[in-house]
Amino acid sequence: MTTAPDRHLSLDVIRGVAVMGILVANLPAFALPQAAYFSPLAWGGTTPADVAVWLGTFVLIEGKMRGLFSLLFGASMLLVIDRAGSSGQSAAPIHYARMAVLFAIGLLHMYLIWWGDILAHYALVGAVAFLFRRWSAWQLLALGLAALVVTLLWNGMGLLALIDSAARDTQGRIATWNGFAQAFGVPGRDAILAEITAMKGPWPGEVSYRWRTLAGPLAFLKTVGLETFSAMLLGMAAFRSGFLTGAWPRSTYRRAAAIGLGLALPAYLLLGLVTIAHDFDQRWVFVGSIVGSVPFRMLGVLGYAALIILLLRPGGWLTERIAAVGRAAFSNYLGTSVLMTAVFYGWGLGLFGLMSRAQMYLLAPLAWLLMLLWSRPWLERYRFGPLEWLWRTLARGEVQPMRRVPVA
Repeated sequence: MTTAPDRHLSLDVIRGVAVMGILVANLPAFALPQAAYFSPLAWGGTTPADVAVWLGTFVLIEGKMRGLFSLLFGASMLLVIDRAGSSGQSAAPIHYARMAVLFAIGLLHMYLIWWGDILAHYALVGAVAFLFRRWSAWQLLALGLAALVVTLLWNGMGLLALIDSAARDTQGRIATWNGFAQAFGVPGRDAILAEITAMKGPWPGEVSYRWRTLAGPLAFLKTVGLETFSAMLLGMAAFRSGFLTGAWPRSTYRRAAAIGLGLALPAYLLLGLVTIAHDFDQRWVFVGSIVGSVPFRMLGVLGYAALIILLLRPGGWLTERIAAVGRAAFSNYLGTSVLMTAVFYGWGLGLFGLMSRAQMYLLAPLAWLLMLLWSRPWLERYRFGPLEWLWRTLARGEVQPMRRVPVA
């Protein structure tokens, strides 16, 4: 398999690492009740091993793989726009057709397969980010950083508002913190057991539960919409400047990796340890996962991107395999949802809520191995991953050629 002239190996590899890392981030959301994503107290065990695994994934993975994916979404958006321009097509109809199809697929994913879909959210934010496609790298950088600052202020104000409303009267305090606990603390046991029963039951009941309880794609906009917008703009700036394509000096990437990860990982470690020290009090979970981590998350994202570029070995077995995973990232992302729900939900093995937090992560290397084994052979025979082909076909309104033409 050779890389097409209009592809960048670094983008494919970073995307491949991101989709493999996102699986690790999402495993608690596949295997355990929703509240356990943020707090081990909700479900999944609180043994030293479980808490250590929570801390390790919080420091190394949480938010940063999603950030990488968002960064690459912005860069890939510009690639599609540039290809449209070079072929004499208008970029807007192509882009918005792609976002409309992505939104529809995301909704199907969210309600029919798994509640944690990010695709519909990306479609909505991508529709807005497109408006800034003609901006220079510096302008995109400035707006992206401004959006990040607003995100930090918005989340901080949200925490203060929650604390203020909870302090006004006893009834209000109870109602506010009970609602807050549904997402960032420990909801009532009845609510958790209701979710477990639904996920371990037949598929129609599972779909009905999600339809009744999910807030829909707009929920992500309220919590991480600005942060996603910021990451997409920064990804566009990083692509325009050559950072994501490996065009910068290696010494610059070494500094970027050292500074980004050198600041982000210790900050995450401190936030995680403080959260543990406060016994996963929902206020500290919110501070650690939503408020305090915002400025360090993007530093970690850029640090990881720089490190991945430094570790690239064109032609190397692992580099080429991960690049193939990245080229078929859409298929791998949705494929892991089907695979993991087959393991945990009632229509499959029905292991939902039965594995501890430490145990469930043993599945990650197996899923990675599957990604690495199927993606490259498939792309040696076909031009796109199966779901990439479907997305392209639906967005363009005509069946796209799938098989590769043998080179004479």
